[in-house]
Amino acid sequence: MQAKKYNIAVEATLEVIGGKWKCVILCHLTHGRKRTSELKRLMPNITQKMLTQQLRELEDDGVINRIIHNQVPPKVEYELSEYGKSLTVILDMLCAWGEKHITKVYGDKFSVLEDSILNDKLKAADEPAASDAR
Repeated sequence: MQAKKYNIAVEATLEVIGGKWKCVILCHLTHGRKRTSELKRLMPNITQKMLTQQLRELEDDGVINRIIHNQVPPKVEYELSEYGKSLTVILDMLCAWGEKHITKVYGDKFSVLEDSILNDKLKAADEPAASDAR
């Protein structure tokens, strides 16, 4: 097998976490194990087929672990692998940049962010700053 060639290293990163959904999946998994149905509920606009495909690719790249519980009905959960946890800093930086971008373009970031667990934490973090400004 011939080694793959990359023009710059970011290509290798994007090959693993690029696309519309992989970073979103990884962000949710930074907050703990999730079942497929939980991920689907947290990302209502992703199709089941796409979710399954993205989870398989992330697992194949060693970024997430698939945990199968031996029970009836079968229970499958996903979590970040140790290797995947090394992406946490990058994911946090992407989220922070996204917040700044949303604020720059739309003003109030909460007017365009969906209600979700991750965004609820943003609101909670912003509340002390908002009350300090008063």
